Amino acid sequence: MTATPKSKPQPPRKLRRKRLSEELTVQLRKYIIEHGLKPGDALLTEQEMVERFGVSRSVVREATKALDFLGIIDAAPRRGTVLDDFNFDRVSEYFGFHFALSDYPGEKLLKARVVIETGSLFYTMEAMKKDPAIYTRLRTLAESAPETDRVNDRFIEYDIAFHRALVDASDITPLASFCDLLQAFFYKFRDRMLEAGDVRGGRDAHCRLVEYLRDGNLTAAIDMMRRHASWCEAEKPPVAS
Repeated sequence: MTATPKSKPQPPRKLRRKRLSEELTVQLRKYIIEHGLKPGDALLTEQEMVERFGVSRSVVREATKALDFLGIIDAAPRRGTVLDDFNFDRVSEYFGFHFALSDYPGEKLLKARVVIETGSLFYTMEAMKKDPAIYTRLRTLAESAPETDRVNDRFIEYDIAFHRALVDASDITPLASFCDLLQAFFYKFRDRMLEAGDVRGGRDAHCRLVEYLRDGNLTAAIDMMRRHASWCEAEKPPVAS
């Protein structure tokens, strides 16, 4: 009987410095939350981080640079490291960019887009009641579709501008900041949009959506948005979004 050859044991995977710095950023975020630190409050010093988390100074510097880049902390010479005023726009710019570059499943981007846009409609409708200029602005934008019967890059830019303005009108800054995710969605489905054919349905849907919001018909607006955004689930979408 022939003995089955034993597979060679794999050498243990080395923990790269990058992994250490990423783990340290997690620990620092936990420290900030647990200690209730607010913008302007001092974070641990470099030496305190070395001693508390058992890492090298180079790892500490990599971790703090990452948090500084994201706008979570402000590391300045002589002043030390303090918590920065949070800027959601800064984070969301790179959030949307990441999705535009990655192979993240398109159907999940579609679902995220539907959640963001339908979730914003109530607040956009309420804002429109208080400020009629919002209706005028959105209606004008909806009607400004390029003079074309086929989807092209100009129409896609118009589509992005309309959907961005619709979410922006909700006046919910964190939600509006996710508009970069919407832009990633449009670029992900660009080729399918170019094959969509007649664009008049897209323009008309924009106009009807704005009218529903003005009339306070939230149910119809949400239903319209869901149908409006679902075209790309079909193999051959009939109209642009």
